[in-house]
Amino acid sequence: MQRLLNFILRNRAFFVFLALELICTWLIIKNNTYQGSRFFNSSNAAAAKALGVSQNVNNYLHLKVVNEELASENARLRQLLEQRQSAAETDSAIFKRFDFIKARVVNNSVNLFRNFITINKGSKAKVAPGMAVINSNKVIGKVKSVSANFAVVISLLNLDENISATISRTGNFGSVRWDGKNPRYTNLLFIPRHVNPLPGDSVVTSGLNAVFPEKILVGIISRAHLNPDGLFWDIQVELAQDFSKLQHVEVVRSIMKPEIDSLQNIFISPVK
Repeated sequence: MQRLLNFILRNRAFFVFLALELICTWLIIKNNTYQGSRFFNSSNAAAAKALGVSQNVNNYLHLKVVNEELASENARLRQLLEQRQSAAETDSAIFKRFDFIKARVVNNSVNLFRNFITINKGSKAKVAPGMAVINSNKVIGKVKSVSANFAVVISLLNLDENISATISRTGNFGSVRWDGKNPRYTNLLFIPRHVNPLPGDSVVTSGLNAVFPEKILVGIISRAHLNPDGLFWDIQVELAQDFSKLQHVEVVRSIMKPEIDSLQNIFISPVK
């Protein structure tokens, strides 16, 4: 404290000069219209800029809440769209074929041969093994196991995962399977040689297994090669979803799957 007082005493002339300058400036602004308007315009602009910066920081800090709200809205809109499409069908039993449950990714891997994703919804939210998982109309994977509040999803980046898919332009069916190499690309298998796949063609879900809704985007064909003696095309697909940036997903609950599985099991089960 004594040092501060000594500093003020040593520099008292400067502080008196500074105080007089401030008083003069205030008198000029107060008693002159032009200088006053210029000062207040400048101060208002500075205040507005400061408020804008503060608002931008506040918006950034609340991005998590905004993303969760957008994910919830996407799930609701997707469900409404599915109901609208189903309403055109005459059988009222299939009026509603899918439910969509929004979830947040809490753990994710992309650098393994068998990658998994953990989400924050489980059996309490009616998530069950075998359900499809998507994100903004892009394929993510299938639910493997669940607990009360969490679920583990087999990522599309998993050597054990296969998804029935079709080339939108040609309508030919195949199977999507990752080769364990680049997490941005997968392979479309079993497309016969008479088909003419082209780079840029969209690969979407086929809807044949009642797990994924039809026409959910898997990716875009980046390369298609046919060996002279090959039966099938060698097709590389660039994934629509960058799994390293995955934050939110939607779990797809198929209303009709139990009925379809029950009917199919009648023919698959051995005859007694």
